[in-house]
Amino acid sequence: MLRSEVNPLLRSTGVLLELLDTTPDRERLIAAHEWGTRLLSRLRQRVVEDPLGIASPRWVVDRDFDLAYHLRFVRLPDPCSMQQVLDLAQALAMAPFDRARPLWEAVVVEGLEGGKAAYLLKLHHSITDGQGTVQMLDILHSDRPEPGRAEELPLPEPERLSGTDLALQTLRRLPRVTLRAALHAGEWVATTAERVAADPEKLREGVDYALSLSRMLGPAPASSSILLEQRNLGRRLGIIELPLDELRAGAKTAGGTLNDGFLAGLTGGMRRYHAHHGLDIEELTLALPISVRKSDDPLGSNRFAGARIAAPVSVHDPQDRIRLIGARTRSARDEPALDFMSALAPALSRLPAVAVAAMTERVTRSIDLQASNVRGLERPAYLAGARVSRTFPFGAAPGPAVMVTLLSFQGTCCIGVTINAAAVPDHEVLLRCLEEGLTEITELA
Repeated sequence: MLRSEVNPLLRSTGVLLELLDTTPDRERLIAAHEWGTRLLSRLRQRVVEDPLGIASPRWVVDRDFDLAYHLRFVRLPDPCSMQQVLDLAQALAMAPFDRARPLWEAVVVEGLEGGKAAYLLKLHHSITDGQGTVQMLDILHSDRPEPGRAEELPLPEPERLSGTDLALQTLRRLPRVTLRAALHAGEWVATTAERVAADPEKLREGVDYALSLSRMLGPAPASSSILLEQRNLGRRLGIIELPLDELRAGAKTAGGTLNDGFLAGLTGGMRRYHAHHGLDIEELTLALPISVRKSDDPLGSNRFAGARIAAPVSVHDPQDRIRLIGARTRSARDEPALDFMSALAPALSRLPAVAVAAMTERVTRSIDLQASNVRGLERPAYLAGARVSRTFPFGAAPGPAVMVTLLSFQGTCCIGVTINAAAVPDHEVLLRCLEEGLTEITELA
């Protein structure tokens, strides 16, 4: 994710917007961030890259870490509207990270109507995925407004490692690592041959995996929309709110899950948007991050697999669309090679950045719509005495025309929409169409 950003169109920056019922206590908030960065040391780590390109990038604790850079307070001109907050979040999402620092920033927006406030958290996707972000929020948000007593945590030990140091370490280890890799490959071939000889079924499994991998790496399942083919660095953000129970109940009328209803609503919205422009399309490419996180996986990190399906845009009946998109999603989840990136990532991280970027762009540029559904906090959440009333996620969009993320939060579907400005110059129209498509699902109930 990080190395592909040699092409700025592929920046993997996400922003989380929390609406607060009051202005948080500034001193408590600063102390909470200091404590949080000690507990979650990745928030104090920066990325060191080898200038020769022969080593994988390395996370190291930043010896120059400065919380005052990462946590800022602003007050927008009165009267501060929700659109002004979204405009600030939009600018934050478009700005690149300083690679010499840890890859996160937070902004507290004071002065909203009624004494309310907002909290913006900008994270690079290389730190964690959607579910990992929720795990972090669960730790960093209190369940009561009163101050708690946090245990004293030591400062992470700073590391002195430069890109040159990383390259020299790799060069010294290269002969040993190469030999070990060759021996390991030979052992793998011999072991695999023995397994196949003892159990011919293993050969069929291997063939199935190879065929699955060819489908995963092959062309997009649907032709890209000619309406959405342009891309640039611009991002436009929007929000949609829906009652969680109503969206789930609407999907259930067709035997679908909440996620089936969510995707069917978005697909219906895309049909409306194309019809608004006089286009009638059959399908478009929909990308889905599928969580492969297990209970014993480490906190944070990225534990998801990417799948692509052909979204049935031309299906007008919402119940038929729910059933069809549910079947296609289940088929994508059942691919044997679904999690192939976990195996390829170490090798990809050693390729030249331009090669990584070219491969990433080839896959992501064909995506018209990317959608993610993340289960959020179900308990009350407080930030330095202020209660969180809504949490809107704006997922990283490195390539897709439109990225839509649903985060369930205390009975509400908080939906954040990230739109590429070149692909969709009339983003207000698209937001209205998506909301109409989702409302069509809720009305089934």
